[in-house]
Amino acid sequence: MKQIVGILLAAGSSRRFGADKRLHPLADGTPMVLASARRLARACRRTIVVIRPDDTALASLLAQEGLETVICNDALQGMGHSLSRGIAASADADGWLVALADMPYIEPASYQAIIVALHEGASLARPVHQEKMGHPVGFSAIHLPELLALTGDQGGKTILDAHRGAVRCCPVDDPGVLWDVDQASQILVAEG
Repeated sequence: MKQIVGILLAAGSSRRFGADKRLHPLADGTPMVLASARRLARACRRTIVVIRPDDTALASLLAQEGLETVICNDALQGMGHSLSRGIAASADADGWLVALADMPYIEPASYQAIIVALHEGASLARPVHQEKMGHPVGFSAIHLPELLALTGDQGGKTILDAHRGAVRCCPVDDPGVLWDVDQASQILVAEG
């Protein structure tokens, strides 16, 4: 495998958070989406951040960082639309490392574990911490047609469920692979 593209899904509406959590600052002042994007970009030479059409402030922030963005016009219809849009923008890749904007605490070694699994021939890979499946998730190009066909709010889960036997589990010592921030109080707990 030559090119693993990072896809950061950042087109959600933050309904449970009560505000736009993507722009919410972490303890060091970095907006959550920027912290997640930076970590993914360190692992993948090409990283695409999928955003909504109305995300002008977010697009500007990401552009200042030198990050590539893709607009998903159907983002409000669910994560599947956002993921398929990011995949379509990089359909020539050998595989994808799919991460979520509200998971800013994933360690670099966890990203690398998934990339290594893809390079070693896994068609699907995901980290496991304390026997729980986490993120990011790796997809090889063999799943391109399924990824492009995604709609609704399931994201890549339908593909993972359909090919359970093909998923390579990568044990990691990183609670960040399970830590999605749904409330502001989780930021303090995570960093405190």
